Amino acid sequence: MSYLERNFQLIKERMIQQMEISLKLGKDLIDTELDTGLLNFIVKPLVKLFYDNWAQNDARDGTLKQINLTLESGKKLLLNGNSLEDFNEIIDNDFPKYLEADQISRQCHKGHKNYERLAQAAKETFTNYLREVVKLLEVKEDVDNYGDLCRIAFKSKESAEKNLMNQLDFTNKAIKIVEDDPAILKIPVGRRIILKALRNGYRRTRTEFIKSLNETYSQN
Repeated sequence: MSYLERNFQLIKERMIQQMEISLKLGKDLIDTELDTGLLNFIVKPLVKLFYDNWAQNDARDGTLKQINLTLESGKKLLLNGNSLEDFNEIIDNDFPKYLEADQISRQCHKGHKNYERLAQAAKETFTNYLREVVKLLEVKEDVDNYGDLCRIAFKSKESAEKNLMNQLDFTNKAIKIVEDDPAILKIPVGRRIILKALRNGYRRTRTEFIKSLNETYSQN
């Protein structure tokens, strides 16, 4: 197995693991909101049905597509020489497929006045995500796990933290757009509950990502 294939698998396994953790967290937060809220007996099951179906199907399917697309884009870029011109070309060619798979975008009206802002936030996310993946994919040194890979690709905790904060900021921007005008959502019921769970999920995920980063670099 080449270093590129090895890194590809290590990154993919890590991203899928993070996806499953996030989906479970989202379900737990939705259940908590429904248990503590005052929704009537008609609305509660509709919200739960929507989220369970979305998490088990649409979100998982879309996120897996984004993971595979970004990894394949990064691999293609490295095999072609990793020039700035090639990077920009890949962003232009592959971003529409990334956006089509985006779980927030899928739940929003494309004709809404703020949809282009949401799409731009997704493009910034994809661009930063691809840069991170390329740095991880190009590691040639011997590594045993994703932590080793991260410590070599990002020489210091500060550089890894900067990249993580960029990703979190882009995610926060997308959530804020939806929070500011929930009418952009195609969701028929329970928007407040879902948005509250989304915001709480972002806070929890941010905390967990920072904790994981600290643990990774404490092993230096």
